[in-house]
Amino acid sequence: MSSNSKIYRIFIINPGSTSTKLSMFENEKNLFTTDVFHDSSVLKEFPTINDQLDYRMEVLENFLKENHIDLTGVDAIVGRGGGCYSVTSGIYVIDDRLIEDTKEAKGGLYHASMLGVQMAKKLHRQYGGAMFMMDPPVVDELCDLARITGVKGIYRKTASHALNLKETARRHAASLGRRYEDCNFVVCHIDGGITITAHQKGRMIDANDGGGGEGPFTPTRMGSMAVTDLLRSFQDKTPEEMRSLCSQTGGLSSHFGTSDSDKIHKMVEAGNPEAVRVWNAMIYQIIKWIGSMSTVLKGKVDGILLTGGLVRFQDVVDQIKESCEWIAPVSVYPGEFEQEAMAAGALRVLRGEEKPRIYSGKPVWLGFPDEEGNEGN
Repeated sequence: MSSNSKIYRIFIINPGSTSTKLSMFENEKNLFTTDVFHDSSVLKEFPTINDQLDYRMEVLENFLKENHIDLTGVDAIVGRGGGCYSVTSGIYVIDDRLIEDTKEAKGGLYHASMLGVQMAKKLHRQYGGAMFMMDPPVVDELCDLARITGVKGIYRKTASHALNLKETARRHAASLGRRYEDCNFVVCHIDGGITITAHQKGRMIDANDGGGGEGPFTPTRMGSMAVTDLLRSFQDKTPEEMRSLCSQTGGLSSHFGTSDSDKIHKMVEAGNPEAVRVWNAMIYQIIKWIGSMSTVLKGKVDGILLTGGLVRFQDVVDQIKESCEWIAPVSVYPGEFEQEAMAAGALRVLRGEEKPRIYSGKPVWLGFPDEEGNEGN
């Protein structure tokens, strides 16, 4: 039997803040995708995200048992990557070094996705199969000029929805009859977090650091603000409160006490003046970042691609089209393709079409060479 005719079973684990998305694929066929929810009151009892591991595994295993899903003989288990050191785009073998660096958030990203590789390891011990990670949030393909800040020794990082952004770009390129590596796109993931990215010939050369609070404000993140405003307005805030504004309690949540976009959009539809103003300001900031990424590509943009949960609201799409369609055609991909991207990556490896990468245990970028020509740190 050829590798292309063999049926490969691939199990996908994608942890989020209050749920874990699970999928089972047989080759390209998605047998099921479901969100296994975790009681937020229980999650709050754990001091750290890593401490949630056993609880989440118990919920996952109960789901498998209750639905008579047997992972015996599974060919691959793919866990969404987290905050390991930065990596280049691709699919990686999950090994002990990757797991430890992810647990320790060596790349600076502290997010529930750090549990993906850990959960994959636990299932692997029981059921076997290959273990992979695909395009974690810390994918770093920035061009050199995108790294530099106005403070010597401090460099921009990227924490993006790389998995969905790149898969969306690949799919759109295919719809044009072209390869991702031959196209230039501005790709926007618009959801609880928002990342606006410039893709040049298969590389994501610039992006806002959404995980670090940079870019448009979002349902949960405060977005970019002047440092002077931060110094003046947040003197009484602790570092923990500031981090929370960057990732959980900023943006729409700060304005309305909730990040529930459906509830807020109903207020917009009802004509609530504050809701209309703040909602449209969020879209306005998205538009500004699309414009900035278009200039990074020198105006040579083959398409502006919108993906993520918030593009289900037509006014988001309409306003972006009105402001940006003169740059390039705007195409919409509601939701996300994270599960499909991880399954496709694993399938390419299982079929021998792609060689998996080995995590190096160090950042993909170590700094600029010094005057003597040595590699930076």
